Amino acid sequence: MTNRLPLAPTRLLHMAIIFLQVFSVAQVVWWFVDQRTYAEDHANQMRTLYNFDVAAAQRMLALGVEAQEISGLFPHTQVDNGAVTLKPEALAELADARARHVTQYAWESGFFLLVQALAIAVLWRGLSSEKEIRRKQDNFLAMVSHQFKTPIASLQLSLETMVMRQVSPERFQQLSTRMLDDLRRMENMVSKILDSARLDRGRVLLNKDRLVLGEAVRHVLATLDDIARRGNVAFNVDIPADLDVRADPLAVDSVLRNLIENAMSAMQPTGGGTVTIRGRRVGGQAELQIADTGIGFEPAQGPKLFEKFFRIDNHGGRNAAGTGLGLFIVQRFMHFEDGHVQAHSEGAGKGATFTVTWPAAQET
Repeated sequence: MTNRLPLAPTRLLHMAIIFLQVFSVAQVVWWFVDQRTYAEDHANQMRTLYNFDVAAAQRMLALGVEAQEISGLFPHTQVDNGAVTLKPEALAELADARARHVTQYAWESGFFLLVQALAIAVLWRGLSSEKEIRRKQDNFLAMVSHQFKTPIASLQLSLETMVMRQVSPERFQQLSTRMLDDLRRMENMVSKILDSARLDRGRVLLNKDRLVLGEAVRHVLATLDDIARRGNVAFNVDIPADLDVRADPLAVDSVLRNLIENAMSAMQPTGGGTVTIRGRRVGGQAELQIADTGIGFEPAQGPKLFEKFFRIDNHGGRNAAGTGLGLFIVQRFMHFEDGHVQAHSEGAGKGATFTVTWPAAQET
């Protein structure tokens, strides 16, 4: 027997509200039809009464009552050549009154239906967004669990090898290096998770300092040199020595590290490549371009790259082994830094270029 998890309370609430909205729409439609029918019935009743008045006036005229007196008793009738008829304007007024009522009901019903339709659309979009977020979160948890399990298993194997066997100094160095790499991977994932949670809530305090952008880039590259060498990744840096920015040092370090690591991961399927980093001053902005020769992405996916948990699974390519948080962290940091980040690629297999801009430091 298959046990199904109960629906979340919020989802049940959304479904209940949608049901009430649909019921309200049906009620409004019924009200309009009912009021239109009522207006038509009322107009028909008035015509019937008018016909009775015409018949009564005709009998009074036959009995010798003056036409002027009849017109006073029945103002909506007229006497013409010994015959009593309804005035044309009376029928016109009756038709106009019916049309006004129907138009009023139509406008009121249309307004309420529009409001109800918008409410249903908003709720439906909310349900779809919630479903998509839950899917991304489930994928994220599964991926993080896998990413943590791999280095933990590697650490366990390395430690067991070192404890249970007599290893040579060279082997000990290899195992130690592997263990440090595994610990670095786990630390990097934990840092990204914590940073994304902090940035998502807007709980960030940035200290704006004057930074030499070239030195910040070289510092990040120095920490990634071993990983880049093992991945057959080469760096080509061209940044003016006087290109300074006004930004938070830790935020700049995180932005550069995430972008460069993203570029390196994009070249894993191709067995390596080149990351070109160029900087320049554009007006009052300091612009940095990080271009890779990796797998690239479809142009339409550019804006989505900065969404939380978004990953392009392209045969183990860009972000396939990532958390889907790195570029989200970049986008949030650049937002708080009054900067901007954008991604561009000509398509799959054609590399990618990420451009970030900070407010340039004022010349002293």
